[in-house]
Amino acid sequence: MFLLRGRTINQNRGGRNKYAINMCSGRILPKMLLFAIPLMFSSILQLLFNAADIIVVGRYAGDNSLAAVGSNSSLISLMTNLFVGISIGTNVLVARYYGSKDEEGISKTVATSIIVAVVSGIFLTVLGIVFARKILIMMQTPPEVLGLATLYLVIYFFGMTPMMLYNFGGAILRAVGDTRRPLIYLSFAGVVNVLLNLFFVIYLHLDVAGVAIATVIAQCISAALVLRCLLRESGALRFTPAKARIDVKNLMKMLRIGIPAGLQGVLFSISNVVIQAFINSFGAVVMAGSCASDSIEMFVYFSMEAFYQAIISFTSQNMGAGRFDRVNKVLKVGLVCSALVGGLLGLTATIFGHTLLGIYSSSEAVIAAGMERMKLIAAAYAICGLMEGMGGVMRGMGYSVLPTIVTLLGVCGLRLVWISTLLHIPALHSVATVYISYPVSWAVTFAAHFACFLWVRKRAFGDFKYGRTSKD
Repeated sequence: MFLLRGRTINQNRGGRNKYAINMCSGRILPKMLLFAIPLMFSSILQLLFNAADIIVVGRYAGDNSLAAVGSNSSLISLMTNLFVGISIGTNVLVARYYGSKDEEGISKTVATSIIVAVVSGIFLTVLGIVFARKILIMMQTPPEVLGLATLYLVIYFFGMTPMMLYNFGGAILRAVGDTRRPLIYLSFAGVVNVLLNLFFVIYLHLDVAGVAIATVIAQCISAALVLRCLLRESGALRFTPAKARIDVKNLMKMLRIGIPAGLQGVLFSISNVVIQAFINSFGAVVMAGSCASDSIEMFVYFSMEAFYQAIISFTSQNMGAGRFDRVNKVLKVGLVCSALVGGLLGLTATIFGHTLLGIYSSSEAVIAAGMERMKLIAAAYAICGLMEGMGGVMRGMGYSVLPTIVTLLGVCGLRLVWISTLLHIPALHSVATVYISYPVSWAVTFAAHFACFLWVRKRAFGDFKYGRTSKD
């Protein structure tokens, strides 16, 4: 936890724009929906644009090219999750300063965040270019795919700086409730991405290089639009390059919140690779069905995740404003919304699962394998929504290490122990045993998060009331 002190914003907050949301007063539900719905559409559009990359290269460049693009997604996530997680620290910090009307704090955090985005982007670009081929070889990428996969990855990583700028810039805007402009920017960049995919691959025959170049250009467009927005903002949100400096204190606060969230994403990626290996052991049909179902589940998950982001921002602003009474209300509304969206979309996906899975495969065996997963995982996403929401409120309160530890033990640890032990029992040796570990781990982690929240709430409110600063 941390107390925020400094020069305050006047009552009109000096730079409030029409896109900002005052999260510290008024009814919570309408404002949370206004925040979450654009963010939900942004996530869905991002998934659709990513799918377009795979569809274009798969239809017009061949199976090896499809494998080269598809096989890189987990590696890209693994290498970027840490820095994307740090942007959560930006979101929490800016929202806290905004709630406490600390103009100086906002300005310093904005400048620090943009510099961190640029530095992390350059670091990832160098890392990706230098080690792309070596990492792909370590991942046992087939020789016939290795050259194409390396080419795609090297070009893709040239877009890391704009990707980081968009993520950190979007986190700054979300902190004040502005999720509409990032949606507009992403939509425009995504349409350009799809059009360039078609042009580069079909007409210029650039294969995987064309898809990668199109992605980099689209990332540059979205980053330029977000940066242009911040350069033209009024008040504390405005980014002024000539005055940009790293504020060490704010950087440390940002990293303290963001690094645990980022590490959680990295370790999740690693654990998912291990779990995928267990699924792979049941054969190609189960692999294909699970992959198709997982792709559909992502639309459910990221729709629900919009309320996780809302809980973080709403909690942070109210903590900054000293409106501790609203934190409980934010959590209740956020949990209900997250569980409803996750539950309804998950059940809808399951009910129409046969038709949806048919988009991915015409094989009845693959569809049946996908349905087995959907009935056990997709239908239980309401529990996942509750779990994520509890973690989000603690991060919004400034406690990031605790929910990360609980999540890693409750989700990653429990699943790995569950699978590695129960699968050795002949009667339980089935892919269903693997799938059941998901809702079970969500429920256990939610219960643990809730217990931790009760302790964190007492400590956090006491810190603010009596002027103490947390070590977390």
